[in-house]
Amino acid sequence: MSAVAETNRARTEISEQEAWDIAASVCDPELPVLTIADLGILRAVEISPAEISPAKDGSEPVVRVTITPTYSGCPAMDTIRTDVRAAFERAGLPQVEVVTVWAPAWTTDWMSAEGRAKLEAFGIAPPSGNSPAGGHSGPVRLAMQVKCPQCQSLNTRELSRFGSTSCKALYVCGDCKEPFDYFKVL
Repeated sequence: MSAVAETNRARTEISEQEAWDIAASVCDPELPVLTIADLGILRAVEISPAEISPAKDGSEPVVRVTITPTYSGCPAMDTIRTDVRAAFERAGLPQVEVVTVWAPAWTTDWMSAEGRAKLEAFGIAPPSGNSPAGGHSGPVRLAMQVKCPQCQSLNTRELSRFGSTSCKALYVCGDCKEPFDYFKVL
């Protein structure tokens, strides 16, 4: 059997770790430098026992992927659902259910350290601090300077509360004079 035919043939088993890795490989369409795992919107991957499908000769595991949008109006969610399904189809697992959960609400606290580093390397200042939505409480929060991802200067200022997407703000560096997006703490 050819490698292509083998890849496209339905699989009969998969480990939860392998299923997680497949889902975690899907990139965010608005920030392709980040995977949905880096971003923290990939919440869970579960495998149901193989189910017999009357339309098929055998059984296939059913994968359930749970995601949480960064905010309720995020336009990327339809693309992410489609991309998750496509990743599993390429892996020979066409029976995948992508479930969106709204609670608990996503927070930038869920972003991985690797994801924050990828944002900075890409030229986007990662969120700084912890979000009140992440369960943190304490004294009144003060505005902090945002570090320029180009030259690392703290001599920056906000140009617009809204950047290229709703979850980012537009900043400019006073030292290198470069504009950059800042991923807001949410």
